[in-house]
Amino acid sequence: MRWAIIQKQPKAQFKRSTGVTREVFHLMVQALEEANAKARKHPSRGVASKLSLEDKVLMLLMYYREYRTMFHIGVTYDISESAVCKIIMDTEHKLINDPRFHLPGKKVLTRPENKFELVWIDVTETPIERPKKNSGVITQVKEKTHLKITDNSRPKYPTDCLHRSGKWTQA
Repeated sequence: MRWAIIQKQPKAQFKRSTGVTREVFHLMVQALEEANAKARKHPSRGVASKLSLEDKVLMLLMYYREYRTMFHIGVTYDISESAVCKIIMDTEHKLINDPRFHLPGKKVLTRPENKFELVWIDVTETPIERPKKNSGVITQVKEKTHLKITDNSRPKYPTDCLHRSGKWTQA
């Protein structure tokens, strides 16, 4: 899934395939642009990246949402597994450091204005009734024995009575 393909999808399909809305996706790309602008001392130096920032964000979302391996993502984007690892780690680090993507801490949850609704679910395990091993309940059926037919009394249709070994048997 590359940016050139996914940007043409409607809103619902975009969210379904990436896990985020277009607005959040563009915020992530904007955060990467700002982080890259701050980190670069000389913007014109160095080799240009093979992937766009949008593809890097998609790679990160693909890794976390689809649980794809770095090898398979590398095959999709035609880069090495180690390059995928570096891109994901770098993108993740830059997004974590952006204040727009910070989650509130534990102290925010303990404030009195926060009201929670509790839902109790009974998840008690119940045993499944299965026969015990070596029980007399389990019986084995013996296979029928095959009788050999002599050459004098071959059946009318030989394919009906051929055994796997090619010998004549009566079914």
